[in-house]
Amino acid sequence: MANFIIFIGEQWMLVSALLILIFLFMQSEMRRGGQRISVHQLTNLVNNEGALVLDVRESAEYREGHILDSTNIPFKSMTQRATELEKHKDRPIVIVDKMGQHSGAVGKQLSEAGYNISRLDGGITEWKGSNLPLVKGKS
Repeated sequence: MANFIIFIGEQWMLVSALLILIFLFMQSEMRRGGQRISVHQLTNLVNNEGALVLDVRESAEYREGHILDSTNIPFKSMTQRATELEKHKDRPIVIVDKMGQHSGAVGKQLSEAGYNISRLDGGITEWKGSNLPLVKGKS
């Protein structure tokens, strides 16, 4: 550990450049997956622009509680089932997952296919934390 600290002290310019590059790479990758939006922005998009809520959690998690009228296509099935979204290409699509871990990858895939994508910041966990309603059952 002491050698690591010495290295950082002696090579502070290289370490700084590396950290800046990592930060810029992460920012770039996050933007490719669609803009992050809050639960309130999601509600506005659904009510005012007819946005489709795409839940990419596993079916069992989806049945435990999901946003009203959302569509469930699990993350692992997205490549095979992406054609199901063709009829919604003219609508904004908001991707929801558990905590935001998969929405970026799905958003990137759908953005590249020409969809108007946003991602719910914090996922369904943020939705629950805001005490907003969830529907239980059907997948």
